[in-house]
Amino acid sequence: MKLRVAVIYGGRSGEHEVSLRSAESVIAAMDPERYEVLRFFIGKDGRWQPHPILPEPGANPGIDVVFPVLHGTFGEDGTLQGLLELADLPYVGGGVLASAVSMDKDVMKRLCREAGLPVVEHVVQWRGRLNAVEIERRFGYPVFVKPANLGSSVAVSKARNRAELEAALELAAQYDRKVIAERAISGRELECAVLGNEQPEASLPCEIIPSREFYDYEDKYILDAARLIVPAELPPEITAEVRRLAVACYRVVECEGMARVDFLWEQPSQKLYINEINTIPGFTSISMFPRMWEATGLPYPRLIDRLIELALERHRVRRELRYSI
Repeated sequence: MKLRVAVIYGGRSGEHEVSLRSAESVIAAMDPERYEVLRFFIGKDGRWQPHPILPEPGANPGIDVVFPVLHGTFGEDGTLQGLLELADLPYVGGGVLASAVSMDKDVMKRLCREAGLPVVEHVVQWRGRLNAVEIERRFGYPVFVKPANLGSSVAVSKARNRAELEAALELAAQYDRKVIAERAISGRELECAVLGNEQPEASLPCEIIPSREFYDYEDKYILDAARLIVPAELPPEITAEVRRLAVACYRVVECEGMARVDFLWEQPSQKLYINEINTIPGFTSISMFPRMWEATGLPYPRLIDRLIELALERHRVRRELRYSI
């Protein structure tokens, strides 16, 4: 019998359109001889079509495994994962803790720093208490400002003066109560894909060369002008260090299934910094997660197979746990 895979996509976040594109790519890559795809679309208003998944064990008998393709808030932040845990359904990607921690860039950076992993210096501010002067005194210019809990570079700004900084803070605060400002790094943007549960492995890294001043939302999904170099042309020791740090970051946030770890390689100092980790990376036709695994020897259809295998494997292990005395 075919494995019945529920693909959940859309969602209430600012990354709704990206999710639609990712989902179509994932579905197209699934072997129709092996999988029966069940579509679950979530509108921008949060309504499910054809119906929501019920948060009770055994209440969703038509589903064998779930493949969430929801980016950002209400999909990648642990909320959906909590629903799937309540429903006792296997699902692709990180669990509740890993998803929530990785989505919050502030908490992720604090955990990485505690583990001795390199992250860029940053400050956190809250909506209603935004203070451009504090950031200006700490870092000078330029400085990057972003919502703490969002992806795809939505509402990320590079500020070069006080007026731009104040505007950037107000923009980011429209998308999240918590805002991050960090020192701008002059260097190269690298990414590395990670796959696995208890024994994660890292792909060959890639490099992003933006067509704009930095790799923003338009450059990622609209302009189609950024250069994507897969695998990245790096010294062997840098490639090895990126892969090591990617797995280390993955372990720190206790991720399972998959993630993409993004890096900044500062050129004056030659220092690598972990920028963020994405537990549901993009799966569009231009997305780097599947392309990096392709370059590492794992084709897109086999990558989908492996992600589903990891989801079922983790679910079997979790079902061995005791929940009562």
